[in-house]
Amino acid sequence: MKKASLAEALKLNISERILLVEDVWDSIAAVPRAVKLTSSQKEELNHRLKAFHKNPSAGSPWSEVKKRILKRG
Repeated sequence: MKKASLAEALKLNISERILLVEDVWDSIAAVPRAVKLTSSQKEELNHRLKAFHKNPSAGSPWSEVKKRILKRG
């Protein structure tokens, strides 16, 4: 695998960098057990999950958030 440098990543435009970060995040999310959470992180996730269950329409779907982000780039 080719090792990319930060300098190379910074040559990309904003939209391309966002897509790169998205791809990196997806690769991390593919192995969730590899990511260790602290107890405070677990508490925060539980808090957010409870808030979501109380009012699932309060947020925005990922597709809308992604569109807003990509429009800025």
